[in-house]
Amino acid sequence: MFDLLISPAYAQSAGGGAFSTSGLLQFAPYLLVFAIMYFVLIRPQQQKQKQLREGLGKLRRGDRVLTAGGIVGVVRKAEDGADEIEVEIAQNVVVRVARQTISSVLSSASKPANDTGATGKAAS
Repeated sequence: MFDLLISPAYAQSAGGGAFSTSGLLQFAPYLLVFAIMYFVLIRPQQQKQKQLREGLGKLRRGDRVLTAGGIVGVVRKAEDGADEIEVEIAQNVVVRVARQTISSVLSSASKPANDTGATGKAAS
C-alpha cells in the first residue's frame, strides 16, 4: 500500500540526470554519426560547390560546359560580371544561357582564345 505513495519523480532522480556521465555517453553514438556524415557527405559537397563557383568565374571562350538541362556546348562569349553567356550547342547554333545554370566545366581551353571568329582561321 505504501508503494503507491512513492512519487515517480523520486524514483527517477536516483539514476542521475541528463548531464551526468552516463547521460553524455548516450549521446556519443549520435555525435559520432554526425561527425561521419559531415566528413563523408557535407564537407566534400561544400568543396565541390566552391570549385564550381571559381570555375564559373573563370569561364572563357572555348571552354566546354554542361548546363543543368543536360546540354553540352562550347562557350563562345563570356563577359566578366555578366549573368549570361553565349554557348554554341551545335554548328552555327548559339544560345544565351544564365551563368548559374552551368552545372560543370567539362574542359577548359588550354590557351586563351583569340578573336579570329568561330572557325578559328584568321581573316586575311
